[in-house]
Amino acid sequence: MEEVTLENAQENDSLLKHNGKLVRPVRLPNGLYQFREETNIDRVVLDCVTALENGADLLWIETPTPDVEHIKMMVDRIKEQQPKAKLVYNNSPSFNWTLNFRKQVIAQWEEEGKDISAYNKDDLMSADYDGTELDAAADVAAKNFQRDASREAGVFHHLITLPTYHTTALSVHELAKGYFGEEGMLAYAAGVQRKEIREGISCVKHQAMAGSDLGDDHKEIFSGDNALKAGGGKNTMNQF
Repeated sequence: MEEVTLENAQENDSLLKHNGKLVRPVRLPNGLYQFREETNIDRVVLDCVTALENGADLLWIETPTPDVEHIKMMVDRIKEQQPKAKLVYNNSPSFNWTLNFRKQVIAQWEEEGKDISAYNKDDLMSADYDGTELDAAADVAAKNFQRDASREAGVFHHLITLPTYHTTALSVHELAKGYFGEEGMLAYAAGVQRKEIREGISCVKHQAMAGSDLGDDHKEIFSGDNALKAGGGKNTMNQF
């Protein structure tokens, strides 16, 4: 806050009386107010408790990293006042999951006195560590994250935002790399369609998924045998 007088206060300022003085909360460049340092967790707990007291069913808390201990610390504080609090947690693609769990494993190993000299802590995302003991331990942590967070931190529901955005981008990248490379059409035949068939994915019959069957039914209702249908015995969809 900064001390002001009525004379130098601006129109529509928010003014407070604090310790006998007239003060104005300082705004950040984006126009938001800056809260005191180290009070972020307190504000999360206050907001969550207030929400539960006023009709909220579930809480949504996000953390800087997927750290079960961090989540548990906040949820435990909330449950001190609201024992039935239920948390929804976003297993966000914004996290670098591999790097975060490798860091957590390295920190645990250091605490246990294990030799970590084989790893550069400033470059833990390096592909050189794929397949190593560190990689295996971090992958176990990732595999167990939902179970651990539910058991230890009281997470009621896990969700993951934007997974299809990332899977679409990755699959299109892989298809394009093969299709315009040496694999040619095999990149699609083996890399996409054959997998759809083997896994029983309905969209392999994309005509049906687009509603062609429903459209044909309507055409037949109105035009009978003269209906110009998308389906029929010679339809390519019958190859599946």
